[in-house]
Amino acid sequence: MVRYLFALFMLTALPNFLFSQEGVNWLTIEQAEEMMKKSSRPLFIDTYTDWCGWCKKMDQETFSNPVIADILNNNFYPVKFDAEGSDTIMFLGERFINDGKSGKAHQLAVLLLQGQLAYPTVVILSPKDGRVFVTPIAGFRESKEMELLLAYFGDIKNMEIDFNLFQTNFKGKIE
Repeated sequence: MVRYLFALFMLTALPNFLFSQEGVNWLTIEQAEEMMKKSSRPLFIDTYTDWCGWCKKMDQETFSNPVIADILNNNFYPVKFDAEGSDTIMFLGERFINDGKSGKAHQLAVLLLQGQLAYPTVVILSPKDGRVFVTPIAGFRESKEMELLLAYFGDIKNMEIDFNLFQTNFKGKIE
């Protein structure tokens, strides 16, 4: 009986374990920059802080969604960046530190967020030169809204079609 229950468990649980989405494969900004040199994809930077409740909610509800994780892993170089971190970061040939001059914010966070320090904020950078692709998108985004943004910017639709028209015709996977 025990063997039967174990076998039944393995038959039902193992496929879910083997084929489940493991989530977003977050990179450091330096890792993403190296990968950009080999293959052209936009950078998706989730700018967060440890104390931010909305950042944690977006991790739990939005970034844990298998559709969102799949899009981020396959169409972007996803970066998780602590806007108050103390690491020295080399990015696009420049050195960024947290010198304490902007409160607790890291120099790179101030640059990426264009001085508007709100968390969470998503920044999408061009796959060609690392320039800001879109005005930083501040605030919590639910999965359905994030899917729309990722589809628009991940497929470089923003170069071809107006966002409002794209949004009107968009049919996502998330209900």
